[in-house]
Amino acid sequence: MDEQTITGSTASEIAASVRALHERGALRTGDALPPVRELAAQLGVNRNTAVAAYRLLAQAGVVTARGRAGTVVAGVTAVAQEGYAPDSVLRDIGTGNPDPRRIPDLSGALATAVGRPVLYGEPVIDPALEERALAWVSADLPGRPVRITVTNGAVDAVERLLAQALLRDDAVALEDPCFLASIHTVRLGGYRAVPVPVDAEGMTVDGLRAALESGVRAVICTPRAQNPTGATLSPARAAALRAVLAEHPYVLVIEDDHFSMLSQRPYETLIGPEHRRYALVRSVSKSLGPDMCLAVAATDPETADRLAMRLSPGTTWVSHILQRLVLAQLTDEAVLAEVAAAGRHYAERNAAFAARLTERGLPTQARDGLNLWVRLPVEAKVVADRLMRRGWLARTGDEFVLGERLSPSHHLRLTVHDLEDDDAARLIDDLVDAAR
Repeated sequence: MDEQTITGSTASEIAASVRALHERGALRTGDALPPVRELAAQLGVNRNTAVAAYRLLAQAGVVTARGRAGTVVAGVTAVAQEGYAPDSVLRDIGTGNPDPRRIPDLSGALATAVGRPVLYGEPVIDPALEERALAWVSADLPGRPVRITVTNGAVDAVERLLAQALLRDDAVALEDPCFLASIHTVRLGGYRAVPVPVDAEGMTVDGLRAALESGVRAVICTPRAQNPTGATLSPARAAALRAVLAEHPYVLVIEDDHFSMLSQRPYETLIGPEHRRYALVRSVSKSLGPDMCLAVAATDPETADRLAMRLSPGTTWVSHILQRLVLAQLTDEAVLAEVAAAGRHYAERNAAFAARLTERGLPTQARDGLNLWVRLPVEAKVVADRLMRRGWLARTGDEFVLGERLSPSHHLRLTVHDLEDDDAARLIDDLVDAAR
């Protein structure tokens, strides 16, 4: 048998053969695989079997489908990440980070976080934190049975929620443009992302309806401070989306309310009173700091039971020291006052920057969240390149696009709330000039 020949009679056998060829170096990055029909004829299998094999390989990241260019062996490619760009000498204005000066000091809470040791077999959730979390979410999910699960941040919560409800290749509805971590979570889990357009009021009704009709098994939505656009669900939009979801009560709805403690907008929900599978996720990373990797997930009882199976005592639980530390801050009036002041600060700084851009001929609306979503009259990459030559590192909207890129993005996502007044004025001058 030729050592470079693909073999197998089932999808899994064919996929394993390609992986073996890749591991031995017989197939290298960029090498083209045979077209589906050709491979099926070569192996004497049904065309659908060859399609399924290539799908398994794509999910595992071994191959990449390039449309008419065929299927090629994939290489290791860099993916966009949130946070500061490593090793850059430029002023980074695309970080998505909170202002470290607005993160409460942990010193006072540390002493209360150290209690008696917690041993294997004990409850995974601190009872006092569970009570505080229930008070945090119950008013926003009135009349619905709610159970609390504590996870290592919002991304961990979403990953666990999808894993307990979905199988590989199941479809998930995501906002488009989309939060980078959600894109990565869905792709790494082997799920299929179905884009739902976002406008100033959140997910569009037609977009969600189309996603549900295509068979999505889960919907991930940001009810306010959508990243990257800053959109927040309006009452009318939320009601319309609930009406669409009413016909699909067993589709898992995950609301990532990541900005809840800092948001200046009221909370609206997609979760209707009769919906059966739901989760409202609230984290403390934006308000108490990214290193405070803790989120609470308020879910229906069945989902809570499934999540509990994935939070084993002593292995995958969230540290009780971290839980006590978060609880100490959530019950400290001085800390809560700092958080509220930080929320107002972000809103005011973004609004002032947006107003000045608008005055200079770049109409911009400050919505909610840490960032500004700036519409440009020319391609964003052109503007970003021009800004780079002036010492700024900006993030284009291309990185957040989930659907097919029919044309280059005309948006920048800017993090400007931490700029001093002189730097903000200089950036506005440079941005207006770069956008000409």
